[in-house]
Amino acid sequence: MRVLLAEDDIKLGNLIKHMLEKSGVYIDWVLNGDLALEYALYDPYDVLVLDWMMPQMTGIEVCQKLRNHGYNGAILMLTAKDALEDKVLGLDTGVDDYLIKPFEFEELFARVRALARRSRVRIEDDIYQIGNLMFNERTHCICRGDLEIKLTIREFQLLELLARNKNSVIPREVILERVWGLEGDVSSNNLDAYIKLLRKKLLQFEDIVVLKTIRGIGYTLEVTNV
Repeated sequence: MRVLLAEDDIKLGNLIKHMLEKSGVYIDWVLNGDLALEYALYDPYDVLVLDWMMPQMTGIEVCQKLRNHGYNGAILMLTAKDALEDKVLGLDTGVDDYLIKPFEFEELFARVRALARRSRVRIEDDIYQIGNLMFNERTHCICRGDLEIKLTIREFQLLELLARNKNSVIPREVILERVWGLEGDVSSNNLDAYIKLLRKKLLQFEDIVVLKTIRGIGYTLEVTNV
């Protein structure tokens, strides 16, 4: 399961991130509404968990912009606002569920799981296709025909980010932030090392997958349909 958390309270955000990851959830955490909107439009998530009151753009504004953009994923709103008119505003804007602060983590996780079940549109076992490659998020394997390659979690996340945005140049700083997160202590040299390892593994697919370096910017991935 992939979850995007938008929460500007550092202590609460750290706790939610830690507990969800402990429960086996892949989670990205951002601190303001602008980043929440960018992430949601950039990457696929099973559930968005948005704080109502955030810097730059509120959770309600993020939800409204996403729905106006055609986004149909599940959205859970975290809020201290429990008045009826606030709930009506949120529901009219496109919020799927509410959780009033303070809350117990068990209830948060239960609501996230329920929303993920209702909104899940992926192939069974989290398998999806990009070009001629099959990606399995559960096993972190990619395959083409009978050839299967096992990747580490970070390698899979890196390749998935590039593959989902194939033929687009992804800047280094975006890759570091998306794959390793706000707390990641990873240098640009570490990223180069991961790219080198990925290229070595992808050689087994011959020229089906081409990982290119765009000097001074970042990387792009080309996947042929042959």
